[in-house]
Amino acid sequence: MNAVLDWNDTFLQAIRIRGGAPGPIARSGAILHIAMHDAIVAIAPTHAPYLPGLDAAGTENKEAAVHRAAHRVLSTLFPEQTEVFDAQLAQREGALPPPGPQRTAVLAGRRVGTSSALAILADRAGDGHDDATLYQVSTAPGSWRPADSTVRPATPNWGRVRPFSLAAGESMEGWLATFRPPLPAGAADVAELLASQEYAAQVNEVKDLGRFDSTSRTAEQTEIAHFWANDLDGTYKPPGQLFTLSQVLATDEGLDLAATAHLFALVAIVMADAAVVAWDAKYSTELDLWRPDTAIQLAALANNPGVVADPLWQPLSVTYGGARFSPPFPAYISGHATFAAAHARMMANFFGTDDKSFQLSTDDPFAVGVKRSFSKFSDAGKENGRSRVYLGVHYPWDADEARPVASRLADHIYDTLLTES
Repeated sequence: MNAVLDWNDTFLQAIRIRGGAPGPIARSGAILHIAMHDAIVAIAPTHAPYLPGLDAAGTENKEAAVHRAAHRVLSTLFPEQTEVFDAQLAQREGALPPPGPQRTAVLAGRRVGTSSALAILADRAGDGHDDATLYQVSTAPGSWRPADSTVRPATPNWGRVRPFSLAAGESMEGWLATFRPPLPAGAADVAELLASQEYAAQVNEVKDLGRFDSTSRTAEQTEIAHFWANDLDGTYKPPGQLFTLSQVLATDEGLDLAATAHLFALVAIVMADAAVVAWDAKYSTELDLWRPDTAIQLAALANNPGVVADPLWQPLSVTYGGARFSPPFPAYISGHATFAAAHARMMANFFGTDDKSFQLSTDDPFAVGVKRSFSKFSDAGKENGRSRVYLGVHYPWDADEARPVASRLADHIYDTLLTES
């Protein structure tokens, strides 16, 4: 077995149990996989660590280091599940070898793993993930607003979390400006956007294809919508599905422990920073764009003659109990699409090609047992982004504008972090 894949599975199960928004999930995944990666490269320095200064003699047991790094991170970030992690650690470590070189290597590996976990946990302690500043909801035309008073905006300050790829001395604002998408449709401001023919075309496309009882949406498009959703608590959420894709490739390609740790650290970092990019665009720019359900139900507020209001319109997206819903944060840009495009580009960078065939499953309760096959990472990423139109929760441009910034982000991280020694 591969210890990195084992602990990734444990992480995905922890997500299912806790639930929550994508940003905190992606941040936790990056901390976990950096800890495992840095423990391994301290022992066998094939690639640069994320954090320098971790001492190792080179004779430590790498599996022991991975086990302790993962256990310490997960127990710290998911303390309510520590008993589960303790049991899995005991099972995976097994009994200590008898006194001798093997035991010495295992004990030394444990020390390296624990040190690696403590280092990255300390580094991220003040990264802004716990910013509780209240979001001021606007009722201006085009502005996102909760469906009702019981819905709270999810992680409105996540665009201020310190990126994992922020270089020493680089300003947060400069980093964000590098990856911030422009207003869609070439609009100069929100008023121009709402009055445009492109806005009408975007709203009408999702109005047609994303309605819960659409007669235009094909059976396959409905399957695609649910397959990529994983919005509900109890699933492994969008980052978890992409980690599963990474698992498939790591297994299919026969990656060893070190290569697996390197791959997962890269994809975890790019997804964590993709969340910052997407949530900055959602909440921290002039366009906190309302979701399609609001845009269609309250179309008169936009004063665009190309969109006819439908107060009864509801998306395909649905809860376990049958209620229709949109995710509780602005539409532009799509988090799903940003995660997917960033992940796809990082996978292509790692394997040196976009052309890989694979089959992927889903956790979504409305696509039980469904599997989809792809021959390119980018094809999977594009389908993921497009799925949100079929689900009725995004406009096409939410994905179209996410892809280029996510690809630039992946290239930047691949070129600057965890590089070959």
